[in-house]
Amino acid sequence: MVTKSQLGRLGLFDAKVPRYTSYPTAPHFSRDVGADQFTQWIGAIPPDSRVSLYVHVPFCRRLCWFCACRTQGTQSDKPVLAYLETLLTELRMLGDLLPEGVTLSRLHWGGGTPTLLAPQMMEDLAGAIREVAPFDDDTEFSVEIDPSEIDGDRLDALARAGMNRASIGVQDFDPQIQATIGRLQGYDITKDAADEIRARGVASLNADILYGLPHQSKARSTASVQKLLTLEPDRVALYGYAHVPWMAKRQQLIPSDALPTPEERLELFDTARRLFLWDGYDEIGIDHFAKPTDGLSTAKAEGRLRRNFQGYTEDTAEVLIGVGASSISRFPQGYAQNAPATGAHTAAIREGRFSTTRGHAFSDEDRMRARIIEQIMCDFRVDAAEIQDCFGIATDELNEMLRKVAEGFEGLVEVSNIGLSIPQEARPLTRMIARGFDAYELDKAGHSSAI
Repeated sequence: MVTKSQLGRLGLFDAKVPRYTSYPTAPHFSRDVGADQFTQWIGAIPPDSRVSLYVHVPFCRRLCWFCACRTQGTQSDKPVLAYLETLLTELRMLGDLLPEGVTLSRLHWGGGTPTLLAPQMMEDLAGAIREVAPFDDDTEFSVEIDPSEIDGDRLDALARAGMNRASIGVQDFDPQIQATIGRLQGYDITKDAADEIRARGVASLNADILYGLPHQSKARSTASVQKLLTLEPDRVALYGYAHVPWMAKRQQLIPSDALPTPEERLELFDTARRLFLWDGYDEIGIDHFAKPTDGLSTAKAEGRLRRNFQGYTEDTAEVLIGVGASSISRFPQGYAQNAPATGAHTAAIREGRFSTTRGHAFSDEDRMRARIIEQIMCDFRVDAAEIQDCFGIATDELNEMLRKVAEGFEGLVEVSNIGLSIPQEARPLTRMIARGFDAYELDKAGHSSAI
């Protein structure tokens, strides 16, 4: 049995490590990758491929204090309309470059608050996307929905556009916690949104909830999770709140002395985890839960689970194209990120060029380490045979790499001739174990708590 004292001795409660939704992580992107590389990588997509598309809408009617995303507040539609025109132009530019026959595997609208778009804006954006890359019969189209910024007309527009998965941010249902993080959103308005989404034939519903928020306790967390379970989401992301006020200035409004300790964060996670498991959800990776009928559960059972910037996914597309300010694209050749600031992104598009300002071109070693880290984050193991077959690393060299990482965890990480595995009791250490395979320097100030 792994005790809290052992986890503490191994550094779990002090460590700051990446979430590894990419490798290398975004702080290691450089200006060596720009618009020219992005254009070349788009042109290198094979004809008739399936690609995924992410569209970023960086506007919110309210700026939640806990959020560290790249967003800006607006009470007017004027900047939103101007941004939409930029998106439509960017999509036309993309369509001019994409090879013939490309279709969509996944489409995701994120933000910010994509549901602040008016119905006609939604239809215009969806129509422009379909002109660039049409849907297949099994394309998944998901949208991040703010229950406080949605109505019947907008839901009708999204349903007509083909939305078949919706994602609702919950965070916590406790009124005091909501007030402390600047996110007032009662249970009733959240339930109404979920009911209205399903009434339009959108069968799949995601929900995000946080642990580690100020004033959270086991009792309060239990109450929030139990309320969430009454909505019967198909999958849940149980994220640890990342308090990084030096990066996200609005988080300075959140009292640091009200935050739970790292040891308490672990208890909060375990409390929520048990509730989801007791309710019949499958555990997916380090922080997701899904009903057995959900695609994530099937992918986990079949060994097809992957990890990307949205967390866990069953999407197997080799290319993810990011559209909009700050969006990140992933190609077999590397990562490419658009200008983070809306103004800089808009200026580039108006000049007829993509706004890619930084990224990373993969080395062979990057690809190998990325797959090792993905295996750890998805499956809690490293399949030595797959790594050797795909990347040609010598058996002795791989075994030494695995052994060197494992020896830092007091026998909790198992190494054998088939690879490395992390038993259930050691899984709170997963991100730290993945860090052992990261060849890049780690700036502690730039990452969140390991738990």
